[in-house]
Amino acid sequence: MLSDTKTYEELKGDPTPKYKKKLVGILSRLVDEEKITKAKYKKLYPTAENVPRLYCTPKIHKPGAPLRPIVDYTATIGYETSRWLADILGPMVGNSVHHVVNSKQLAEELVNVVIEEGDILNSHDVVSLFTCTPIHKVLEIVRERLGKGALKDYNKLQGFSLAVDDVVELLDFILSTTYFTFRDKIYRQRFGAAMGSPVSPLAANIYMEFLEESAIATAPFACKPKMWKRYVDDILEVVNKDAVPPLTEHLNQIDDTNSIKFTYEQEKDGKIPFLDTLIVRRDDGTIKLLVYRKATHTDQYLNFSSHHPLHQKLGVVRTLLDRKNKIITEDKDKEEEEVTIKMHLVTAAILLGVLRKSNNRWTHQSRRRRQLRRMKLPSQKALSLSPT
Repeated sequence: MLSDTKTYEELKGDPTPKYKKKLVGILSRLVDEEKITKAKYKKLYPTAENVPRLYCTPKIHKPGAPLRPIVDYTATIGYETSRWLADILGPMVGNSVHHVVNSKQLAEELVNVVIEEGDILNSHDVVSLFTCTPIHKVLEIVRERLGKGALKDYNKLQGFSLAVDDVVELLDFILSTTYFTFRDKIYRQRFGAAMGSPVSPLAANIYMEFLEESAIATAPFACKPKMWKRYVDDILEVVNKDAVPPLTEHLNQIDDTNSIKFTYEQEKDGKIPFLDTLIVRRDDGTIKLLVYRKATHTDQYLNFSSHHPLHQKLGVVRTLLDRKNKIITEDKDKEEEEVTIKMHLVTAAILLGVLRKSNNRWTHQSRRRRQLRRMKLPSQKALSLSPT
């Protein structure tokens, strides 16, 4: 992986002092020009000087178990600035009608979808999105979006007077100075963003939204998707069964840097996984949802006799039940999922009483919410006339 000279290069020395001096210079100018407060300057000032550390997690569900590179940014000179930039850019992401926040929202949006004869469910995925995201293009998009009023709203809320150029300068610094240590050597990332930096997911998402808008608008009519839902770089589509190869070819030509490439997976036997849902196409074209577990999933959870805090153990139960109730479409499938949950939680030595209590609490809360929605509140006039 590190032998990829387009993405990485080995450094002869530690660049931390040079990078810190540059960052402090930018922050000092901002506070001197009263664009940020002194309190914010102190918050962002880099006191820790640890060299970011690279580690990798294997994608064991994929053939060959390729590695996912992650850079540990905690306690580094740019960590607090990266977090701050993520706060600034956050409101700019997710405003597209195609954006999916989580599987709960996906389940809600698929309720009324009907797949016509000749169409199929298909998913596209970007190969190594973070390390293939072109930073210079991200900066151009951010500059344009901030200029449309997003930064003005942030300044008003925080009491700052940042200019678009100030934010872009800081973002450029954070995204273009990615370096890390691995096996006693220091490397610099020459291209793309690093997974592990707080602002990197925002940068990747912003670029994906830009590509998405262009891809849908310019797709030939014969392969234009009838539905398009995206979670970061995972895309779910309803498209004509013969249109998948030409659509993939079209997507792979959208990025003019030729860095972003897509792969696809078509439904099999009327089923396709997306996020943690298994989407099933019924005979009439409607959709039902199940919980999806990868082949490598072990169904191992926190053991109840472990020394983890009690709220964490109970949280495992609530999360599994919440997913069952909010994702699965049919009651019969919910019952089967609950049986599966019970079986694996007993294996983890979590008492069935805890499961039953959590399930009853969820049912009670749901019933209470329905009652409140039906409740007719008295008018303000009626309240004012009521005797004391």
